[in-house]
Amino acid sequence: MAEKNIFQRIIDKEIPAQIVYEDDQCLAFRDISPQAPTHVLLVPKRPIPSLADATAADGPLLGHLLLVTRKLAEQLKLTGGFRVVINAGADGGQTVYHLHFHVLGGRQLTWPPG
Repeated sequence: MAEKNIFQRIIDKEIPAQIVYEDDQCLAFRDISPQAPTHVLLVPKRPIPSLADATAADGPLLGHLLLVTRKLAEQLKLTGGFRVVINAGADGGQTVYHLHFHVLGGRQLTWPPG
């Protein structure tokens, strides 16, 4: 059996995290190395290694994650706007191979991001 990645260990409550949202399909928690005043990671409980690995069957879950992102922005009072980032693959900057959305806000974000 493959070793659990850090996000699966957080989902399984094996390591602590500042959880800000949870339902039967996903979990959101504060990033330990925030890149903005508000930086939350939203992860599906069902492991999908990367957005590049998602299939049509994952469509309902992906839609749910986007709607939860909107709910998180409201809950976190990101009234001035927010950014959602999904890194896919090594060249995309992905370091943990469990699909996750970065929800960033709380200041004016610049473009291009890097």
